Amino acid sequence: MLSALTPFFIYLCAIVIAVPLARHLGLGSVLGYLLAGIVIGPVLGFVAHSESEDLMHFAEFGVVMMLFLIGLELDPRALWNMRHKLIGMGGLQIVLTVGAVTSAGVYMGLVWQTALALGMILSLSSTAVVLQTLSEKKLMQTTGGRASFSVLLTQDIAVIPMIAILPLLAVGSGLSINPDGSIERGAMVAEQNLTWVQSLPSWGVTLVTLGAVGLIIFAGIFLTRPFFRFIHTANLRELYTAVSLFIVVGIALLMDLVGLSPALGTFLAGVVLANSEFRHELESSIEPFKGLLLGLFFIAVGAGINFSILFRDPFEIIGLTLGLMVMKGAILLLIGRLFSLHTRGQWLFALSLAQAGEFGMVLTSFALQQGVLEAWLGERVLLIIALSLLFTPLFFIFQDYLRNRISRKMDDGQTSDEIDDQQKIIIAGIGRFGQVVNRLVRASGFETVVIDHDLKTIQVMRKFGIKGFLGDPTRPDLLHAAGLESAKIVVVTLDDPKAATKLVLHARKANPDVFIIARARDRTHVYELYQAGADKIVREMFDSSLRAGRYVLEQMGLSEYDAAMSEKAYFQHDRRALRELADLWEPGKPVADNPAYVERSKTLDRDLEAALVAQLDQARSTQSTPEEET
Repeated sequence: MLSALTPFFIYLCAIVIAVPLARHLGLGSVLGYLLAGIVIGPVLGFVAHSESEDLMHFAEFGVVMMLFLIGLELDPRALWNMRHKLIGMGGLQIVLTVGAVTSAGVYMGLVWQTALALGMILSLSSTAVVLQTLSEKKLMQTTGGRASFSVLLTQDIAVIPMIAILPLLAVGSGLSINPDGSIERGAMVAEQNLTWVQSLPSWGVTLVTLGAVGLIIFAGIFLTRPFFRFIHTANLRELYTAVSLFIVVGIALLMDLVGLSPALGTFLAGVVLANSEFRHELESSIEPFKGLLLGLFFIAVGAGINFSILFRDPFEIIGLTLGLMVMKGAILLLIGRLFSLHTRGQWLFALSLAQAGEFGMVLTSFALQQGVLEAWLGERVLLIIALSLLFTPLFFIFQDYLRNRISRKMDDGQTSDEIDDQQKIIIAGIGRFGQVVNRLVRASGFETVVIDHDLKTIQVMRKFGIKGFLGDPTRPDLLHAAGLESAKIVVVTLDDPKAATKLVLHARKANPDVFIIARARDRTHVYELYQAGADKIVREMFDSSLRAGRYVLEQMGLSEYDAAMSEKAYFQHDRRALRELADLWEPGKPVADNPAYVERSKTLDRDLEAALVAQLDQARSTQSTPEEET
């Protein structure tokens, strides 16, 4: 029993030690998993190379589950709206990358069939690494993140024709010649490994494939609802988990049976179920398995790196890996420019997808089985793919550096506008929050000077006749040009808390008499802005949350007046409490570790509860008095 549990204990130790350490160092969880795999595999030898391959086959279900969850988040109409990016950006990336890699392979002396196979294999990027990292860094909803997702989805679809084309590129009988001159027999040729679907005529394969896809759509639309209602009658929480796994594993098996990508099949099922009332149950049931299996997948990649080949030809292998990533990155930058991505989006798009992917490993194994690649070449391709996965988190760190150093200036790389207007009111940042403030102030007859670093937002404002200036609002020279020294009010509505605090500090120093109104992300940001010198601080979700709370009170039987008075009392108490707690707050120290802060917060909460109860008692007594007199 001990020997059977030992590998699982090793993997779990690697996860709980390496990943938090990597996150603490700012490296991200993906790099933590990869490094953990390298340590327990090639370095310490706890995991053999064959064991890592077995683990990878099991952990690939993490990628399958991830695409199922992504599909659940996508409305079919949103997918239809992405069709131009899927066909345009994704298709162009695959075609250009396949062409570039094929040309490089032929130039290096490979036959064109082998070079074309390598082009298809290396044109794919890592769905697991990219989406995991984008989600961690909260970049999925940026233009670069959405473009990356579109290309990844196109690549997953492209795996289908690639699997069909690869056997046609076989140039030998499965014998491979190693660089040292020895001959070894590779995997058997295609005819000896045909599935029952592949043995059908071409029209039969097409019908079976379309039938499988149609079955998934039909079951998702017509069968899942009655099935889930039946499960719901048992009233057992674990049954939802079992059903969720049943759906994912069943679809994966069906796709594998007909020779399609399991990840593509589960993604399609997720899209079909996106509008289902059981979507949240599916998400909550699958999410823990997805995270754990993805972690195991990355560990398997790290443990499977063959360092003996790397140490034998380190400069060649690393050079080819970096050369591939630079080539793909250049192609992606070109595509990003063609599709009008702004500068930050272009760099995120290019650096995200420059690596090879896990599906490339699958295609490499398939190509070895079909006799398309020789064994020595397949080993090097697998090593290059693994190294590119290892380098990708470092590319994301480089992307963060670029974003902080360069892309904050402007989205298109131009210089900032020359500000030729000065008003008594300066609004820094014109996102959704700032737009409401600006429209209210201007509609009341007051002029403003608006500064924002987002070119598209400024252009949209100008179309509606609202003047705005392009530039970084935190730059002292732009604030000076906008008339900060003589301004009466500065409104800071920036999304970035650090930038907002920096601007408040500079504005207070440059003009001690200016009235500063600042938008805060949360309580901690409120304290930072308070110490920086802001006069009025508005938490971005506070007022809307109060309104929602007032609606709850009204639905529970309070009159509109009583609910409004409770809302007002809460607001006034919270403002006083924030001022008191701000004096007790210590920068850089969690509030839970500050005893004085915690005790005063508890006291203020009790005072708030007592004040609200007294307010309601007074309201009830006022309402009951006329009835008693009657």
